[in-house]
Amino acid sequence: MRNFERKLDAVTADAPETLTIDLGTETGPFHGGASGSLFGLYGDGVPSRVLVEGMYVRTLATKAQDGVQHPGADALEVLPAFVESGGKDVYVYMTDIYRGFPYEWPGVTGEERLADFTARIRRQVEQVLALDAHKSHVVYVPFNEPELNMFGTGEWSYDRVSWRDDPRHYFAAWEHTCRLIRDLHPGARIAGPNTGVLHPEVRDFLEFAKTHDVLPDVITWHELSSPAEVRTSVARYRAMERELGIGPLPVNINEYAHNYHLSVPGQMVQWIAAIEESKVDADMAYWNIAGNLNDSVVEANKGNGQWWLFNTYGRMTGNTVRVTAPHPDTQYALQGLATLDRDKRQARALLGGTSGAVDVVFEGVDPNVLGTVVHVRLEEIPWTGQLGACAQPPRLRDEELAVLDGRATVHLTGLEEMSAYHVILSPGGNGAPLAQPSVGWRRTYEAEDATYTGSGYSKNGPEGSPSAVDRFATSGGYHVGGLRTGSDGVLAFDVEVPQDGTYDVIVQANSHNQADLVRDQGPANVFLRVDGEDPRELLLPLGYKWAVWGHIDTRVELSAGRHRITLSAQDRDLGATKGDAVIDKLDLALRDDHVTAPALYEAEYACLGGEARVDYTYRGVSGPGAVVLQKGGTVTFWVHTDRDGEATVTVDLLGPGEGLLTVNGEDVGGVARGPVPLFLSGGVNKVTITGRSDRLVVDRLRVGPSRALLPVTAYPAEAGVLTGTARITGAHPYATGGKAVDGIGGGPDNALTLTVTAERDGRHALTIRYSNGEQAPATHYNPDPICRHVDIAVDGHAPRRVLFPTTFHFNNFWDLSVPVSLKRGTNTVTFTADELTDFDGVTRNPHGQRSAHAPVIDQVTVTPLA
Repeated sequence: MRNFERKLDAVTADAPETLTIDLGTETGPFHGGASGSLFGLYGDGVPSRVLVEGMYVRTLATKAQDGVQHPGADALEVLPAFVESGGKDVYVYMTDIYRGFPYEWPGVTGEERLADFTARIRRQVEQVLALDAHKSHVVYVPFNEPELNMFGTGEWSYDRVSWRDDPRHYFAAWEHTCRLIRDLHPGARIAGPNTGVLHPEVRDFLEFAKTHDVLPDVITWHELSSPAEVRTSVARYRAMERELGIGPLPVNINEYAHNYHLSVPGQMVQWIAAIEESKVDADMAYWNIAGNLNDSVVEANKGNGQWWLFNTYGRMTGNTVRVTAPHPDTQYALQGLATLDRDKRQARALLGGTSGAVDVVFEGVDPNVLGTVVHVRLEEIPWTGQLGACAQPPRLRDEELAVLDGRATVHLTGLEEMSAYHVILSPGGNGAPLAQPSVGWRRTYEAEDATYTGSGYSKNGPEGSPSAVDRFATSGGYHVGGLRTGSDGVLAFDVEVPQDGTYDVIVQANSHNQADLVRDQGPANVFLRVDGEDPRELLLPLGYKWAVWGHIDTRVELSAGRHRITLSAQDRDLGATKGDAVIDKLDLALRDDHVTAPALYEAEYACLGGEARVDYTYRGVSGPGAVVLQKGGTVTFWVHTDRDGEATVTVDLLGPGEGLLTVNGEDVGGVARGPVPLFLSGGVNKVTITGRSDRLVVDRLRVGPSRALLPVTAYPAEAGVLTGTARITGAHPYATGGKAVDGIGGGPDNALTLTVTAERDGRHALTIRYSNGEQAPATHYNPDPICRHVDIAVDGHAPRRVLFPTTFHFNNFWDLSVPVSLKRGTNTVTFTADELTDFDGVTRNPHGQRSAHAPVIDQVTVTPLA
């Protein structure tokens, strides 16, 4: 929401649109299929397993093992971590064994090219068969967009004749390939035809495949059009099945959405609604970099707004119900989906795609399920940019509504079209106090509306729009440049705030890491002042292209009234900008009591497992209910923290009982009655309570700031023992103290060893401050940053391999925390690296797509987990 104070129950001048949710008409079990990803995992840890599990990624499409299409995302390397994080199937793009697009398969004639591909297919299947586990989760995709490359009209095609005009060679190749795969791997699942769209000629393909007994096990195509086309295409395909007497077969739309849609909750909820209604699986398209779940992930373990959208979607349970939108099958309009879980006694709705006012009308409300008074929880899932971390969705409203004639209407106003909204209905009337909003006053100021003085000004755009879906979403459609090396520019935002207080200032900005003035320097620095005073330097976010947005946050004290906040390329006290940046917008948010209080996570809204149930009969609890755990039952919370380090965690319980607390899979002890200090990773944490007695009643989880109870010790990397090529460097000014260690890797003899101290035996977090700017030459539009890795050995034990995602520049430092076991007293921690081989353990990537080196290491901080 922008440019107004939040008064969600205010009456607006415009008549609200209506989204009708009929809880009395169920449309089948909740499927969750829209959470798939193409090239979304780079390797184990990028992104973290917590983010993969918490996004409920159901299917993954990725490249062939040892393919040279792009760095990372090798099928058999991501397979175990994906499955162990809850994933269902990995679709292997077998064609991505080749470089380029169209695929550069060698040979002069079509027969020679197909012979080479056949040999590579055989090798890929044999690699899968060599797996000890998880092979049943593999789905083979023999051809990708065949009409655009291998069996199209271009120079890299079989014979420069499109199969849509003459299908003989493609159909023969399909039959040959299917029989080869199934002969080698009995029971294998194969997906196809994997066309760029659902062409009419797909019917001919299905007819041929049925006649020759080579039907795919899963039908795949791409929808790079609009959400409306999803419903239409699925219906057309199902009509083909009925006409031909096949199926119904599972469908995976294994590439969907564009740059303009990805990362934007208000856009993506429209796709999700169509995909869920169609009960198919679908994978978000890969337009940018591998390993960030298609612009959902920031660093290794932080989610943006889109991540929280899919987390909210994945936590839906029960059956979907009929939803009627005011403009059905219309993109860039209000759309939604909803579920009813009769056992949990909850109805949930996700909606978005419009601004202004909306009435969400729940019809068919069963009093035996939800009662005659319903408790309403409203949350917003905001857009925070492709590379902007996002906290858990803020609570906008708690209220109770009477159900009249089976109907309850939730009036919403002031909606922002780039946000999605989550509404939860549950039984009310238990006397619980209604929770206050977790957000205070907020306002957005567009950079293009600010005042610019000095040299170098540019107003850039328009960026992404319904008519330019290949470009990136941008607040207001425009952004401002001019703050760069040599400039004297000043961008001034005139703001007005309602009261004296502390305000968050959130600057949404970007620097392209390959731009001329950025390539050598790294993050661009600018200078912020309030009314000409209180100067501070801000390092603006880096990205893989222009207009890929992140944000940098700071905090200021403001008195009620008007103020001028400036971003400058020069400051009389602090210096001058180095680099080049563009500014999208500035957000102001009041840090009132609602914001500074501990974050609350209600158990009745959390994820339940085993013998766990929601109980709404407790009087005066937080929220409408509580969760009753029997022995082995679980309740899981997805918890956000801004940075790695200690947090104060309190589990509010009702009555006696015992439980076990785990954080990110680490056992941190029994559930205590009272606040406990726990180490939480920056970004998203999985916190699970498991019942250890016959009955444990959990009301909520509270997460507050550190009380400095866990001992924390920082070890500069330059203080360690260096061997081989490892060396201290002063070439990275943004390292702590201007020094870091480079040259680790290229063999185990090139190492950094630190001696660290632990006060007691047990699990500790190593928080490694690092940078990684390595990038491989790209073949087409995808930038190809490379994840470096470190083999970390403690006291000479077997090393653990850890991947470090790109920071977009060697002078841009991030934190990544790794749990290790330390003994009381001194411990040695050794960091090494070497180039990883291909799957066979012998050959190596010929295009520099597997780095031999560790990232640059700045410092390592040691903290007990609990």
